[in-house]
Amino acid sequence: MEVNLSALVRDPTLLRFAAVGLLNTAFGYFVYAVMLWVGLNYAAAAAVGTVLGVLFNFKTTGRLVFRSNDNRLILRFVGVYMLLYLANVAGLSLLVMMGSSAYVAGLVTLLPAALLGFLLNKKWVFRVSR
Repeated sequence: MEVNLSALVRDPTLLRFAAVGLLNTAFGYFVYAVMLWVGLNYAAAAAVGTVLGVLFNFKTTGRLVFRSNDNRLILRFVGVYMLLYLANVAGLSLLVMMGSSAYVAGLVTLLPAALLGFLLNKKWVFRVSR
C-alpha cells in the first residue's frame, strides 16, 4: 500500500477521522484503563476495549467519516481491528518490557494505531471504487 503523505495531510476524511477518532479513542482508552484498574493485564484490557468499541466505531467511522452505511463491510472492519489489536499489543509489550507503565504505554501507542487504522479503513474497508 503506497502512501502519499502530502495528499494524506490534505484529505478531508482524515480530519473527520481524527474528530470521530477522539470519541472512539476516549471510549476505548477509558475501557482499557478500567479493565487495568479491575485487575486485568494489559493484553486482556486491550482486548476488552477493542471488542466493546468495534460496533460503535464501525458505525461512527463508516457513517461520519467515510459516509457509508454499508453494514456488509463489518467483516473487513473487524479484520482491521484484529490487525490493529495485534500491532497494539506488540507495541504495549515492547514498552512495558522497557519499563513503561501499562497506562503510559497505552497512551504512547494511540497515535501510531490511529494512523494505521485510518489508512487501512480508507484503502481497504471503506474504499471508493474509481
